[in-house]
Amino acid sequence: MKNLLTLVILILFLHSCNSKPAPKVKESSVKESVVDSPKDLQIILNSNDQMQFDKKVLSSSPGQKITLTLNHTGRGNKMIMGHNFVLLKKDVDVDIFARKAVEARDNEYIPKEEEEMIAYTKLIGGGESVTISFQAPSQGIYNFICTFPAHYQLMRGQLIVK
Repeated sequence: MKNLLTLVILILFLHSCNSKPAPKVKESSVKESVVDSPKDLQIILNSNDQMQFDKKVLSSSPGQKITLTLNHTGRGNKMIMGHNFVLLKKDVDVDIFARKAVEARDNEYIPKEEEEMIAYTKLIGGGESVTISFQAPSQGIYNFICTFPAHYQLMRGQLIVK
């Protein structure tokens, strides 16, 4: 049996050493087109009842389409432990913006003056999710926060666009 196995392996080896040249592959005259637009970016950002985002740093390319899903993995009701995602424009003072947000309770803590924001989600409670899409801004570092009262000091991070 051992000799038979050795013989079969030897025959297969010799057969694979065929002396015929490999067939030539015809070259195509089709040119590849290069697309400068970056691929869409999918981001999943989780939040919890301990007032934390699971990511502190996000990154993208300028102009890239970002689809962000915010999940609230906790159990708290949105009026007690609500979370959102607010991406601020460059050089916006986070403390001043957060004070304005606290006064916007009727608008789920989103100030009506939207010129300081790039993108934001609605307020969600435990077990809920929300998805938004937006274009990444130009190169730079942008802050994101949760604007629910007193959350922004812990629930903050940066989008780095490079």
